[in-house]
Amino acid sequence: MRRQIAYMLLALAAAVCLGTTASAQRMPERSLVRKGNRQFARERYDLSADSYKRALESAPGNFEATYDLGNAMVRTEQYNKAEQLLAVAAADSLQSDADRAEAYYNLGNAQFAQQKLKEALASYRRSLELNPADMEAKYNYAYTKKLLDNQDQNQNQDQNQDQNQDQNQDQNQDQNQNQDQNQNGGNDQNQDQNNQNDRNGRDDQDNGEGQDDGKDGDGGKDDRQGGERPRSGMSQQQQEQLLDAIQAQEDKTQDKIDEKKKGILVKGRKNW
Repeated sequence: MRRQIAYMLLALAAAVCLGTTASAQRMPERSLVRKGNRQFARERYDLSADSYKRALESAPGNFEATYDLGNAMVRTEQYNKAEQLLAVAAADSLQSDADRAEAYYNLGNAQFAQQKLKEALASYRRSLELNPADMEAKYNYAYTKKLLDNQDQNQNQDQNQDQNQDQNQDQNQDQNQNQDQNQNGGNDQNQDQNNQNDRNGRDDQDNGEGQDDGKDGDGGKDDRQGGERPRSGMSQQQQEQLLDAIQAQEDKTQDKIDEKKKGILVKGRKNW
């Protein structure tokens, strides 16, 4: 009886082994994924990535191989490839919410490493929608949102500063233009004033010359008639009286000279 039982156990073990071998032969990607997981746990990420790639060659689109290869790409800092792989895994609607939440979470990590903050925030949000209890996803979401808010605030400050600088520059330009205009206007006014003064001076000179010309004309007429040219507006009669007075004075002077020569002092007269 014992022999019979032992035989039955050996036969069952053999059947299990044969079934496992047949299953491994039918789905080699599973063994490759498990191998890759062992290598990943030992932090041999390059080797694990090779195993996952071979698994995908055997079963293109396999969720486990795609997801695990994306994580291996993150560990080797190949973030762009990791983003592509994890985006495919997260979009697989045939998987459970928990698995897709993990894929979105790791997708957010790959995007965050590339400074794609808006994309990372959206991935963390999607992960929380599928698994609201994930505290790490909540923390990453809040942290990324804060970074974005600070970034927007800094951008607004920079824009305001640029606008203020532009406004100040425009104001300075306007002030300089106004100063130039005022200076040019002042120069023009001074020039106009100088020109006006020059014109007034020329007009005065012309008027004076015109008066002299008039007198010259009269004088010319008097010269042609044999008379004296009048001065200071004196009439001909006044001029004759003045000449008579001068002649009389000359006569008196001559008399004094003659008296001095004779040694005679004439009383009642001034001595020269």
